[in-house]
Amino acid sequence: MSLEQDFKDAAEKKAFDIKHRNTISFNMGRYHTSVDKGLTQYDDHDLARSRAAYIKTQTIDSLDTHLLEFEKNFTAKGGKVIWAENHQQALQEIDKIFKANEAKMVVKSKSMTTEEIHLNEFLEKNKVEVVETDLGEYIVQLAGQKPYHIVTPAMHLSKEDISDIFHAKLQTPKTDDAVELTLTARRLLREKYTDAEIGITGGNFLVADVGGVAITENEGNARLSVTFPKVHIAIVGIEKVIPTMQDLDLFWSLLSTSGTGQRLTVYNSIVSGPRQEDETDGPDEMYVVLLDNGRTKLLADAEKRQGLNCIRCGACLNACPVYKNIGGHTYNTTYSGPIGSIITPNLAGMEKFKHLSYASSLCGACAAVCPVKIDIPKQLLLNRHESTKQKLAPRSERISFRLWKIGMKKRSRMNLGSAHMKNAFFRRFFKKTWGKRREDIEVAPKSFNQLWKERQKGLAKAAKKETKKKG
Repeated sequence: MSLEQDFKDAAEKKAFDIKHRNTISFNMGRYHTSVDKGLTQYDDHDLARSRAAYIKTQTIDSLDTHLLEFEKNFTAKGGKVIWAENHQQALQEIDKIFKANEAKMVVKSKSMTTEEIHLNEFLEKNKVEVVETDLGEYIVQLAGQKPYHIVTPAMHLSKEDISDIFHAKLQTPKTDDAVELTLTARRLLREKYTDAEIGITGGNFLVADVGGVAITENEGNARLSVTFPKVHIAIVGIEKVIPTMQDLDLFWSLLSTSGTGQRLTVYNSIVSGPRQEDETDGPDEMYVVLLDNGRTKLLADAEKRQGLNCIRCGACLNACPVYKNIGGHTYNTTYSGPIGSIITPNLAGMEKFKHLSYASSLCGACAAVCPVKIDIPKQLLLNRHESTKQKLAPRSERISFRLWKIGMKKRSRMNLGSAHMKNAFFRRFFKKTWGKRREDIEVAPKSFNQLWKERQKGLAKAAKKETKKKG
């Protein structure tokens, strides 16, 4: 089965899953309430968004300069930078670090880039125990699932669902007490931090002028994953760089408000290398893997590079009427929702993922909430245009539009056949597509063209009659 057909089948199934939709509606309702409250901290939120969009655009346009500055400042403090052109290179280099340290356990904080390169599967295949320490990631790991949402991995699960997972996997008593469930995970995860040889995180931002990896979180698990293990690996997309610490002041607050509705997340850390002589904690070694994996391809396209401005807040997913109905797993990609629909076809292949750019009503809700003002509807249209230019649409679809074009270019062709014939054709042709969930297309007995002609004739007759009367 193709990825496109798999997406369509899964989307239809999820759209009619009432339990799923109720869970998502409840969780997103709480999110929107929090965001409305969080936005009150801004005197001019739109100005903040415009400033962030400008900084990110300028940075992406000179990405090489800022990345080299980051590398220079980070390595000056003893850190090591690994440039990974694709996910295979990233995995090979990470594997070398694990083998050099004879590592058998790793604690991971929440990271979409590790999902992107399928790190967990790779490490587990090499007999390494992988422990997700973010509560949402831990839950979906136990459930054998992938993260459902960029920010909220277990958004699709209710308290009862989580209780069932814990009961099945951890043999804990069933409970609907969220605090008890959280404490269970906390108790089980604590000892893992001290046992693990390596800690892995992502990075929300790379701060070029100090050579620091900025990490924002709410649980403290990322900080623990950095502090206890002797080796720390941060895997970060090259687009995450920002020029200065002063810029971080703007981006941290925008990310928090757009992501969870908070003024600022609970834990905010800047890690700029391994533990120094005058420091009491931290890793003995620190590596930053700068991941390309298709990003420079997107960078080379001047019209599309705006997609690299994304700070992974997840706001566009929460605003999207399509995402709210079909959920995150349906997309079958690391990055789901509107932002995933514009970057995935460019990062992972237009031929495989072109269909995601069509999974949108182009209502613009995503662009209205984006903290860096990415014009997502325009980017979706650019992807659609590219897929058409590459002739990736099915042959039947291309033939249909060619016939439609021929008919629309000449009135006499449009008028061929009666309304009855046209309706019979539409009912048969669109039965399994448009007609599956909608009323049949109905052509009026008379076209506008015919009605206009009849009206003009009527007016002409009336005018002639009036002229005779006056004469």
